[in-house]
Amino acid sequence: MVKRNLNDLLYFVTVAREGSFTRAASLLGVTQSALSQAISGLEARLEIRLLTRTTRSVSLTAAGERLLNAIGHRFDEIDAELDELTEMRDKPAGTVRITCGEHILRTTLLPKLTPLLREYPDIKIEFDINYGFRDIVADRFDAGVRMGDTIDKDMIAMPIGPQLRMAVAASPAYFKTHAAPRTPHDLLKHNCINMRMQTAGGLWVWDFMRRGKSMNVRVDGQLTFNTSPSMVDAAVAGLGIAFLPEEEFAPHLEKGRLVRVLEDWCPPFPGYYLYYPSRRQPSHAFSLVVNALRVSPSVSPKQR
Repeated sequence: MVKRNLNDLLYFVTVAREGSFTRAASLLGVTQSALSQAISGLEARLEIRLLTRTTRSVSLTAAGERLLNAIGHRFDEIDAELDELTEMRDKPAGTVRITCGEHILRTTLLPKLTPLLREYPDIKIEFDINYGFRDIVADRFDAGVRMGDTIDKDMIAMPIGPQLRMAVAASPAYFKTHAAPRTPHDLLKHNCINMRMQTAGGLWVWDFMRRGKSMNVRVDGQLTFNTSPSMVDAAVAGLGIAFLPEEEFAPHLEKGRLVRVLEDWCPPFPGYYLYYPSRRQPSHAFSLVVNALRVSPSVSPKQR
């Protein structure tokens, strides 16, 4: 049997996944030159090109894609097994990767996980701030946080907070020159602050409901953002009407910097949930994170 250099294969998998020699070299702790030489050597031994390189990008050839699909998950399995061995030590250890939004991270995740991090210094948590619908399996996250009604049915979902309500708000200065909307349809006459969804690329449609009647409004305005804190700042500055979970507006509503309208069109809905693959074999570290985020001992994870 011909012995293969597994380091070269690991280097190839990392470059293929990152799509960049620079990022891959940083992750692997090697120089770009050494990494490039390793990949070139692998291609020479296999007598086939695996990557197409340009000055701006790196992409897989058909052969490279086949090799990545064949061996990429094997390295993931090795990493998982090494993590399991680490768990056999006295203290839980390992990295837990979570994708979430900035607001829920600041108001819920960090406060709940801070005691855990202090108790278990060998546990690491990596947060990915993202407002798109990340594929946590393909992107190798342990878990994600989303609104309860947007989670795929093949995931385990656990509530980590109370029900939420949306809110429509603008500054007092804005309403001095614009009549307050009485129905969602009136928003079409206003300068509304939009959010562009990172995954689909489209603008967020504002959804309303009252007395069993639902209404969807595609608003228009001068400003579009892809993060909610910027939308709040723009609303406070008097640049238009924003539509977000009411907790994001709360400090400004309490101090009168924002005024809420259409409140009767914004009923409660399921709040934030932690979700993860139903087939996942959880590590000790991940189980501790789940328990720390649980709303109460009486609330168990539910299968959606």
